Order: sequence, then C-alpha cells, then structure tokens
Amino acid sequence: MTGIAITFSDDQAEAYDRVAEMLQAAGIDLTEGQVLPAQGHASKRLALMGKAGSGKTLLLAELCRALEAAGVELVSGDYESRRRRERRTLAVLAPTNKAASVLRTRGVPATTIHRILYTPVYDPEYERIAEWLMGNAEKPDIEELTEAALDRAFASYQGHKSVPAALAAAGLRGSDFITGWKRREEPLDVGFVDEASMLDDRQFEDLQEIFPTLVLFGDPAQLAPVNQSGKMVFDDIPAPQKLELSRVHRQAADNPILDLAHALSDPQLSFEDFERMVEDKARHDDRVVWAQRVEVDLMARSPVLVWRNATRIRLINAFRAVHEAPETELLPGEPLICDGLELPLKHRKKRLDLEARGLIKGAQVIYLGPGKRAGFSRLHVVGAEDPRMSAASIVKIEKPGEEEPFIPFAARMGATFLHGAAVTIHKAQGSQWENVQVFAPDLYAAARMGRVEAGQPLWKRLAYVAITRASTRLHWVVRNRLSKPSAPLSVDDLPSKAAPLALEVETADGA
Repeated sequence: MTGIAITFSDDQAEAYDRVAEMLQAAGIDLTEGQVLPAQGHASKRLALMGKAGSGKTLLLAELCRALEAAGVELVSGDYESRRRRERRTLAVLAPTNKAASVLRTRGVPATTIHRILYTPVYDPEYERIAEWLMGNAEKPDIEELTEAALDRAFASYQGHKSVPAALAAAGLRGSDFITGWKRREEPLDVGFVDEASMLDDRQFEDLQEIFPTLVLFGDPAQLAPVNQSGKMVFDDIPAPQKLELSRVHRQAADNPILDLAHALSDPQLSFEDFERMVEDKARHDDRVVWAQRVEVDLMARSPVLVWRNATRIRLINAFRAVHEAPETELLPGEPLICDGLELPLKHRKKRLDLEARGLIKGAQVIYLGPGKRAGFSRLHVVGAEDPRMSAASIVKIEKPGEEEPFIPFAARMGATFLHGAAVTIHKAQGSQWENVQVFAPDLYAAARMGRVEAGQPLWKRLAYVAITRASTRLHWVVRNRLSKPSAPLSVDDLPSKAAPLALEVETADGA
C-alpha cells in the first residue's frame, strides 16, 4: 500500500498496539508476521474513535498492510476463493459506496457492508479465471477468450484487485460470469469498519454475526443515524473496548477546514463567533470561501449541504430551472440520490443484483440518459467499482409547497431516486468531495432553535459534519442566491472505461 516509513504519534501507536494485541489473541501475530488457523475464538470488538485529522485512516491503512504482509487474505466482496476456508481473512467495510471509494483512493481495498452480506455466485467456467487471477491456479484455457483477453484481465486485476473489473476488461458482461447472488451463510474472520458512526443497530448486529474480530473506526462528533434517537453504536460498547485518538497530526494542523471543525468543540463558541472565524479564514486562505451565492456548476457533482428539507427542494428546483431542464425528462448529467428499491418479494434476486452493484439507499448517481426500454435509465453510480448500469427507474422531483413529488417518468417498479443537486447533511455523512458548499442560513436557523443532540448544540454537530465533507475547499454560502451555469450539463467528466454499459442489470417487469 505504501513504501514510505510511517511514524506514529503516541496515541496512534497505542491504538495500533491494542489492535495487534486483540489480533494476537485471535491467532494473528503482526509482530512476527505469522498466522494460525482460526480456532473459534471468542468474539472480540474494539472501537477506535477520533475527530477529523486524528489519523484514523492512516492507522487503518497501516493495519491492513501489516495483516496482508502476515499472510491474511483481503476479501473484497466481489469474489471469494474456494480456498478461503483454509486462510485467515480481512474485510474492510464502509456503510456507503462513496465512503468505500474514499478509502480505495487512499490505497485501502474497501467495499460496502451490503456487498459483504450478499456474495456473487460465479459460473464455474469463469471461476477458473478468478482463481488464476488470485494466484490459486494455473492460467486456464477458455475457449471463448483469447490469450490477449486473458492478459488484459490479468493487467486489470494487478491494478485494481477486482475480479469483475478484470473480467470486464477481457470483454465479458456481468451476466456471463455472475449467475446470481446469495446471502452469506458462513462467517468471515477480521472486519474493519470505517465511518462506524453511521451504523444502525441492525447493521451492527449483522456485522457481529459475521466477524468474530471486529474493529470500528469512527468519529463521535458526527451525527447519529436518523433512526437511532441520537445514539451511536459506540455508546453501548464498554469503556475498556474503546480508545479515542486525540492528536491532530501535522498534515491536518495546517488545514483551515479542520481548524474550523475543531473550533466547534469550544462550548462558549456561538454561531456568530463561528461565522466571524470562517470569514477571517477566507481572507487569509483560499481553501475557505466566504460565498455570496451558491455556485450552480459545483452542484452537478457536489451537492449543496443543507439542514432543512424545504431548502433542499428549493435549491434543486432552482438548479433545474437555470439549466432549463424540462419537467417531463431529465438531462444527461443531472445528479440523483437513490432512495431505495421498490420491488416485490418475488423479485428478490433482482433487488440483490442492483444492491450488489452499488445501487443502495443513499447512493449518489449521475443520470446518463434513457435506457433501451421504457422506464429504464442508464446510470453512473458514483464510487462503485463497476459504476455503469441500466435499471428501471422511478424519479421523483419534489416541488416547493407541494405534498406529492412530480414524477417525470417511471417504470412500474425499480430503483427510486430523488434529485441530488442538494442533500441534507445527515445523508452526506460518509461522503467526501473536493469542493463542498454549506448553506449557512440553514445552520443559523438550527442555532436559533436552540436544539441539542447528545449534549451538544445541533448546529455545531451539523456544521462539523458538513465542513469535514470537504477535502480541498469549503464554500460557506451566506446568501440565498444562485449563480448561472458556465456550461450545459454533461457526462464527459465521468469515467467510461471502468465497466462497459453492457454490464446491465434490468429490473422492469419480465426483465
């Protein structure tokens, strides 16, 4: 993952040692680089918590590297070798595609929780290719594939460690090599879960059933899941099984965005004081922008973050209006958010197909254009390893002051979508964008209401989550105005080679 020597801070070193001690008790010795067969050890769990900039991701990456060096097999969720039972395994998980993709860009082979819960069933012929790619078998002789195609698959796998992406590089479609999906029946081994503050109780229970050794990485300053009444899964973990990273590291210390995030922990800080702090940062550092309007060009790929649903709806309709989007159809390039799958029980397999491809509730999606069948859409799922697909779609455009959303087009059943030009801060958790626009008037409204969550003013928790979604530049929008677009909407910026559009999963009636 990295050839650079890492120097841990004292709290990172303590956390690393705690995890190493837990793994050693489970038969994995990171110091000696040795592993013993799993012996049904008692379940163990540990929560490593820390605010933005405390080094959680660096620690997670180094632990992954040490486990892999010791001979532990990384489980990606896209294919599992039949020889896995003989080995110790590690899966790195995140609650959403976007959160998993953030880890992957930092060299950590992460996948989603859902992708681990449901595993693909491979055609035996192409399973031979998968075993060869993973180094478990000799190079196969496949009648349908040339030597050049197999070489392309091998080169792809060396770069991405994804079996489906490698087979797609060889010219295969998903329906060629994946015959279905099944709920995981056997447990795995070691699980690392990032963005664990987003977990609800049900997900946590599922993970504890699958992983006898489970390490949670999370930020206790974020917002709790909306259905958890302000609680996070950390709250019920006994104190001896929790450790908090407190130091902000050098690479984070010179970051004005993180400076603002950490300033919110001051109990005496008022909203007005915080805005003066933002304005001052903006005068001295271009990574913070005191914005007099919402930049519409950014909204197509990085939604405006808001608190109030009414604000979200108003901004979405303004975005569509300035792009002259017709009410009866979507423009290629418009952003969407998956709001779930409306499929009856008899279509359970189709649901698993879509969810395993990344089309889960909360997924960020870009509309590419109409599909070949009525009600179908061609879609790019942001953060998914194989991002392009075609699916039956139900698109809902909410209107200001109207109870029922307007539906420009829809299949009778399939994936449901809301517009994604603006999203609530709750839904943005786990995601990160280079440029983030935060709609400050909404946070001011939260401050005026005086609401408190988990002992802290709600506006501070909202502000913390919102501004830490920005990896490069924070736009603090102080006025309810919208710029004009500098160019029409387009999909030219989206990668087109990750997986061909032939990898389609259809969900309409009779598909």
